[in-house]
Amino acid sequence: MEYIEGQQFEKVSSLHLAEYENCQFFKSDFSKASFSKFKFIDCTFTDCNLSGTNISQTAFQNVKFIDSKMLGLHFELTNPFLLEMHFKNCLLNFASFVKLKLKNTKFESCQLRDIDFTDTDLTASLFDNCDLQNAVFDHTILQHADFRTAFNFHIDPTQNKIKKAKFSINGTPGLLSKFDIDITF
Repeated sequence: MEYIEGQQFEKVSSLHLAEYENCQFFKSDFSKASFSKFKFIDCTFTDCNLSGTNISQTAFQNVKFIDSKMLGLHFELTNPFLLEMHFKNCLLNFASFVKLKLKNTKFESCQLRDIDFTDTDLTASLFDNCDLQNAVFDHTILQHADFRTAFNFHIDPTQNKIKKAKFSINGTPGLLSKFDIDITF
């Protein structure tokens, strides 16, 4: 596999199969492209569209996504070896992270509607100012996760591990919705 290091790519729509290290991608539209078996190490995607991209067996090792659109991605198909991703100001609606280990992942000001975190390990992850409307948390490990500024979430404390997770008083309805009780502030 070809090795590409320290390059900047702007306004591109496709890449060739390679290992990309310390590369930056700007204002690129990769929607419906194939990154299958690509490797990204210490890379940043800024203002990119990756919606519908094939990421089967793609390695994302310490990769940052900023101001990017990533609708419907199946992250559970990625290469799990040293998987580490962080997201800031991203649209991740309809994405799936089923059964992944995503400890210490940062989601900052992201829209995470209709996303699936079933059986995902999100230990010590941050959901800062994130919209989690219709997000699925089922048998998810959320220990030490920070939801203090997240909103629109519904997390069943009887079906998820939430020990030492952080929530604001405003998040209480999202934790108790299963019990069908009225909470007034």
